[in-house]
Amino acid sequence: MNNRQRILIVDDDAAIRDACFQVLTRRGYEVDLAATAREALEHIGKFEYDVLLLDLKMPGMHGLELLKQIKETNPQIEVVIITAYGTVQNAVEAMKLGAGDFLQKPFGPEELCLAVRKALDRRRLTLENLYLRNALEEKEGRINIIGTSPAIKQVLELAQMVAPTDSTVLITGESGTGKGLLARKIHEMSPRQKGPFVTVDCGTLVPTLFESEIFGHVKGAFTGATNHKIGKFELANGGTIFFDEISNISTDIQAKLLKAVEDKEISPVGSHRLIRVNVRIIAATNKNLETEVQKGTFRGDLFYRLNVVSIHLPPLRERKEDIPLLARYFLERFARKHHKPVEDFSPEVLEALVSYNWPGNVRELENTIERLVIFAKDSLLTRKHLHMAGFKEQVEDIIDTDLPLEEVEKRYILRVLNRCQGNKSQAAKILRIDRKTLREKLRRWGCLDSKYL
Repeated sequence: MNNRQRILIVDDDAAIRDACFQVLTRRGYEVDLAATAREALEHIGKFEYDVLLLDLKMPGMHGLELLKQIKETNPQIEVVIITAYGTVQNAVEAMKLGAGDFLQKPFGPEELCLAVRKALDRRRLTLENLYLRNALEEKEGRINIIGTSPAIKQVLELAQMVAPTDSTVLITGESGTGKGLLARKIHEMSPRQKGPFVTVDCGTLVPTLFESEIFGHVKGAFTGATNHKIGKFELANGGTIFFDEISNISTDIQAKLLKAVEDKEISPVGSHRLIRVNVRIIAATNKNLETEVQKGTFRGDLFYRLNVVSIHLPPLRERKEDIPLLARYFLERFARKHHKPVEDFSPEVLEALVSYNWPGNVRELENTIERLVIFAKDSLLTRKHLHMAGFKEQVEDIIDTDLPLEEVEKRYILRVLNRCQGNKSQAAKILRIDRKTLREKLRRWGCLDSKYL
């Protein structure tokens, strides 16, 4: 049983407590017992429970009052009411206060187990809905990792090797290289693929609310905490939590995060309860964390915990041969999105894209292609679209109108070939001519054995 769900049985009848304990522990659950509401509150203050089995008639605080208190501070706990014959009305009142089901005494082992399974299913659905609502708020797109360059092939090979494990992964690389996509790819190739993938954007979260965002908080924990909040660690239970640009978190939060990474336990803000979490941790950064450790801005112990497996994503300028593939992928995607007839790039546009340095990496290329598609009115993207998209400065030196046409062609082809580091097949694809034609042109110009080959 995953994560051994924890159940609290609250009943002043020792025989019922013991019988439920025996049945449920044999099924693999962790079970705690309480004879009074006070004992129950003490347990709930220390541990996180999945299901609460609650008798309504107890000495001292009535079960309904206990239920009300619990739901105000811990609404995620699923409550099953234990009720005797003749008090079904109380059970109905309890369900109005947040109980999910009730068991009428006397009940057998199978009825008990069925009620617990249903409660666990309700809790799972509640957490899944919270996760889905959280995921809808994320801006991260689900796109493939496109490329055939040796650099990107090595990245994917490392990802495939680490994905089946539960090892912590640190992804490094410049902004816009696709670190979030690689993290998701690792998750989707892992045994946790059916579990949630939850992103924590460390660069945009307000520092004062960061702890609440990742660990959750209880009602009244601070000014404005009007309800209980489930943190992203708990939302990611059974799956993967991804800390994007982790270098941005404060040293205070780093210490608390280190404890969560080491112990796989968290405590919501304003509570001393410990919640066990079963998550795989992936972190990403565009900074050199070893340098940050030396500067004292990042904890060394946390760095070594995160850096079990390190994968570096190269910038786009170091894998230019992937640019035509990426550009055409984005072209097709945005043509569908914006209902445009555009189908391809002219050779000079593709050469300009390959020539550019792309300081914003794949993200900048993606945004540029979307702008080009928006301005397109026919099937081919040309130089005028580059100018319209604000890309003019990259192509002004491609054509010198004072030169003969053949010299312009020669310079253009040699430039493309140079950008492809002499790869004639890749150059021919960009130029939209076959390799044999390219070789014939190079032979005619006396360049077949030049440095471009």
